[in-house]
Amino acid sequence: MPDPGSPAAPRFASEEAALSFAARSVRVSVVRLPPSVHGDGDHGFVPRLISIARAKRVSAYVSDGSNRWPAVHRLDAAHLFRLALEAAPAGTRLHGVGEEGVPVRDIAEVIGRHLELPVTAIPPEEAYDHFGFLGPIFSLDCPASSTLTQKQLDWQPAQPALLPDLDEGHYFND
Repeated sequence: MPDPGSPAAPRFASEEAALSFAARSVRVSVVRLPPSVHGDGDHGFVPRLISIARAKRVSAYVSDGSNRWPAVHRLDAAHLFRLALEAAPAGTRLHGVGEEGVPVRDIAEVIGRHLELPVTAIPPEEAYDHFGFLGPIFSLDCPASSTLTQKQLDWQPAQPALLPDLDEGHYFND
């Protein structure tokens, strides 16, 4: 159980509440998604990073940019939800991760290339000022694995990874 004041506490509490139904013969499972669930029509973190880069006229990353963000394509996540509904044993926690960790510097570089902006590092103490609420999140090193989920449900992410998806250009249409 995480510390009640930790950012994970609400997630853990909601997971425990959902999974408690398994004891009452309800086939329930939890699907954990990474910070980036990407694809055409995305309105999450990646479009926010692009908006920040446009506004600040620089595509930035924190520190040396080696911290990693796990990611999954929206269609792969949808496929996992279907598999969870159809085949996951009751009480299962599943990890919907297509990529274990994309270096944030690489994300910033693709954004900078598409927007024709400089790419630069910013110190950790400036992350919040530059990125707003996203600063602490974009600063995290949070690799994750879906190896067990893939084995358990024979789930194989097949859609474009985050960087090739960004390179398709749909994120940069005005």
